[in-house]
Amino acid sequence: MLKPNLNELGKLAKDTYNETKKYFDKLKKKTPKNLDYVMQDLHDAEFKKTDCLECANCCKTTGPLFTSADIERISKSFRQKPQQFIDQYLRIDEDNDYVLKSVPCTFLDSDNKCFIYDVRPKACREFPHTDRKKFNQITDLTLLNVAICPAAYNIVEKMKEKLPL
Repeated sequence: MLKPNLNELGKLAKDTYNETKKYFDKLKKKTPKNLDYVMQDLHDAEFKKTDCLECANCCKTTGPLFTSADIERISKSFRQKPQQFIDQYLRIDEDNDYVLKSVPCTFLDSDNKCFIYDVRPKACREFPHTDRKKFNQITDLTLLNVAICPAAYNIVEKMKEKLPL
């Protein structure tokens, strides 16, 4: 069972938004030397007890950006030319990035499994990015992800306990 559940997550993320934003602002000004190690530990501990297949909210509500390497790899697995893959599945967004034409993700199965899991985009492989090096540089992204991913929410709440600023 996911804690918090998806029905509660939006409200919890909204309720803690200002507090978390202030925390992240302080974090950027005074980054603990061990931040990346702490984040890796929190991430690993959370994902030992979290089954993404129970949720897949990231796949249902947001779309990843696709790098050229992602497009090459996925189109090759489809035995398509990269441009065919782009024409069929992608569009260019306001930041000039390739993204899915629509959400939920085209490649999400009814059982929350990914049709292209082995060749999925880098953004999907790394989501929710809570174990990324130089975590203090992606706090804006993390602030968005806590409203999408129960695991990211839990990791950030534990982070605030473990690294009080």
